[in-house]
Amino acid sequence: MKQKIIQFNDFSFQYDAQSEPTLKHIDLTIYAGEKILIIGPSGSGKSTLGKCLNGLIPQNDPGKATGSLQIGSAHFGHASIYDLSLQVGTVLQDTDSQFVGLTVAEDIVFSLENEQKSQSVMEEALQTWAQKTDLIDQLHKRPQDLSGGQKQRVSMAGVLIDETPILLFDEPLANLDPKTSVAAIEMIDQLHKEQGFTAIIIEHRLEEVLAAPIDRIIVMDEGMIAADTTPDALLRSSLLQEVGIREPLYIKACKKIGLPLPAQNLTMITHFSSPEIKTALSQFQALYPASEGKKLSEPLLQAANVSFAYEAGKPILSHLDFTIHRGEMISLVGHNGAGKSTLSHLITGFLTPSSGKLSWQGKDMAGDSIKERAEKIGYVLQNSNQMLSKNFLFDEVASGLRNRSIEEAVIRNKVHETLRICGLYPYRSWPLSALSYGQKRRAAIAAILVLEPELILLDEPTAGQDYRHYHDMMTFIQSLNALGLTIIMITHDMHLMLEYTQRTIVLANGKVLADATPAEVLGDSSITQVANLQETSLYMLAKVNQLPHPTAFTTAFIASEGVRHGK
Repeated sequence: MKQKIIQFNDFSFQYDAQSEPTLKHIDLTIYAGEKILIIGPSGSGKSTLGKCLNGLIPQNDPGKATGSLQIGSAHFGHASIYDLSLQVGTVLQDTDSQFVGLTVAEDIVFSLENEQKSQSVMEEALQTWAQKTDLIDQLHKRPQDLSGGQKQRVSMAGVLIDETPILLFDEPLANLDPKTSVAAIEMIDQLHKEQGFTAIIIEHRLEEVLAAPIDRIIVMDEGMIAADTTPDALLRSSLLQEVGIREPLYIKACKKIGLPLPAQNLTMITHFSSPEIKTALSQFQALYPASEGKKLSEPLLQAANVSFAYEAGKPILSHLDFTIHRGEMISLVGHNGAGKSTLSHLITGFLTPSSGKLSWQGKDMAGDSIKERAEKIGYVLQNSNQMLSKNFLFDEVASGLRNRSIEEAVIRNKVHETLRICGLYPYRSWPLSALSYGQKRRAAIAAILVLEPELILLDEPTAGQDYRHYHDMMTFIQSLNALGLTIIMITHDMHLMLEYTQRTIVLANGKVLADATPAEVLGDSSITQVANLQETSLYMLAKVNQLPHPTAFTTAFIASEGVRHGK
């Protein structure tokens, strides 16, 4: 008989700062050893539900609860965070905020040291979990110096070492490149099978999570449970579209073309292979022949033999050459640590090239101050919290305009217009502390967009956002691009890269590995392997059905989506 390990009974929760409950009448049972995925649009309550499980609510975020919640032997509202930590281990989406040790080894064994375990016990546990999480060669390094995937594994090891019966993963893929995301999901699955813990994953990126088996998917919407179902049942239904969650692309393509879905195992693309499917895909591809590329305008930003190193002889970027033309919308991709953020810092002036030259409309930018560059180049950091300095949302978005001494009436109109487009207008009077991770990211983007720069660098603009807000944001960014704004997006989202950008610059090991169309990049295995990119499920759908040109099918599907969106 299955053992209940988490039990919600008619559970509701309302933050003290809110006028309405965030969680409403939750009835949910999770059994020991299950692997559960919780998805839902931003503001649906999934993060609040996770905080109720690990004790951050009500210990850190007070509010009023009704109904009951039992986690193992602990009861909501009566157990301390420490008591709940013995039941629930949490891996945060912002791994840097979870590190406490000066080295990887110290960070992993921190909780055991806190419990005054002997040196021999700590050493044995360290070796065991470092081995399981593939961190043996990283133990002497600082956690902050590791790649995104390695940081994720350090956080996992530090939680797993306590051997808690429940592990909560809060958006574990938010900042990982495509290949590393798959590796993270596979590692969670492997450890789940070996250790038998109960795994609860809160994540937006449905297709990536389904790379490994999931027992049940809990869909949340407006603070309630909209579905508690299996992956197959969910993918077969229309619920994902209704609540604003992105369907896996291969599922979306099959539904759009009118293909019947297989009877079972919808998470496996290999089950979508037959002569009938091949014929239907080929006919669909023929409806959208390849079009000529967009004619390029004058050069705006140029890099000529640009290199950069923090230490002599240890280059981060080497001999970069590329040109960004006015009005382009470009994706900048590559593995974690490839040099994408460093390149952004060179463009914005936070760093200075060790050699080579960056030019703006043919003029060397070496003499421009950060302030002068900021008047034409906007930059939204990957970690939005580093950009937020005000207490309230309106003041944050208005701050740049106020620094330019714009009239307050004009500021009010511009801020409100930007907040509406970014989906934040209902929260215009909210404190920033009350916003979700995804909402804070949109707030940071809004604070830059309101300044109307000529070129904008967006570092992971859609990370942590549901599909509805992703689509709204990208539609807005696309409308700015249509008006002439040049946009460079650093992204790990292959869907975004395919659907919204016409050109992709691939960085790998500090060099330009490729500069081509998104479909060409993702259709070249030599590029995807080196840059830790992932062939899209559209490409794989065409490949398993032996279409002669899988890249052309990918391009055709994206073109069909552009027609549907009126692009």
